[in-house]
Amino acid sequence: MSQPRYRSLSSWLKELFSESVRKITIDAGLGCPNRDGTFGVGGCIYCNSRGSGTNALNQGQSVVEQVDRGIEFLSRRYRARKFIAYFQSFTNTYGDPELLRELYSSATTRQEVVGLAIGTRPDCVPNEVLDTLSDLNREKLVWLELGLQSIHERTLGLINRGHGPEAFLDATERALKRGLFVAAHIILGLPGESVDDMVLTARTVARSGIQGIKIHPLYVISGTPLENMFQMGAYTPMTMEQAIEATLTVLEVLPKEMIIHRLTSDPHPEELVAPAWMLDKNLVRNSLASEMERRNISQGSKQDNN
Repeated sequence: MSQPRYRSLSSWLKELFSESVRKITIDAGLGCPNRDGTFGVGGCIYCNSRGSGTNALNQGQSVVEQVDRGIEFLSRRYRARKFIAYFQSFTNTYGDPELLRELYSSATTRQEVVGLAIGTRPDCVPNEVLDTLSDLNREKLVWLELGLQSIHERTLGLINRGHGPEAFLDATERALKRGLFVAAHIILGLPGESVDDMVLTARTVARSGIQGIKIHPLYVISGTPLENMFQMGAYTPMTMEQAIEATLTVLEVLPKEMIIHRLTSDPHPEELVAPAWMLDKNLVRNSLASEMERRNISQGSKQDNN
């Protein structure tokens, strides 16, 4: 059997817990300071009013109910026995600290839930919330997932991100000091970026000391400013071949020990405008694996050039 060419989150979790661990996606009904005027309005150009969420809370499902339903479904489908509660939609460290503590705790009451993953913005992680996550980390695994997207100031301005790269570096330093696991989200194919720009983002992430990374190509969803750009011809998504090339180039400069949370994404089919190839996740994964084998590419194979 050939050796794995990158260190996946699933394999790392299996090593840690001696069995497969599945994620339960949680919608806590929290907002975004880049939409409500606190930091900005309109949100990022690629994000619509749903914010990658399931809208489960607005459908009357509490966090506890979402966990229960997730365990029931995933245990039946995959025979899973251990789970991570993933707070995904919008900014999951944005709110009253006591409310956040209550939400996080309610997601971990069942013993089958062995950890939390908290998706958020790097400019929205006050020390009080980090302290709460640090407390929880004594009993459960906690991943703090910070949406960096790009290290380039010009790109962050163009996508209306609402913060600069220094926010990511500051949040990372404070989280790591508290013993938290930190993952960065980066997006490939952002408007105006070359592969060299994407590699510089990856190299900066590699030097930050964090333990994990999420990577996916940019895609266009309905109801966003990016859709308007796409319709007017001001933005063209990457082809699958271009995305694979960029992904592999980035993967080569990441540390071998860094945990790869994902290399692609799952757009909601009813929202996706382009590119259509993003809907075939198995094709993308298989193509990535095939190219790694064909070209003998592995995570970290060019790390020494950092």
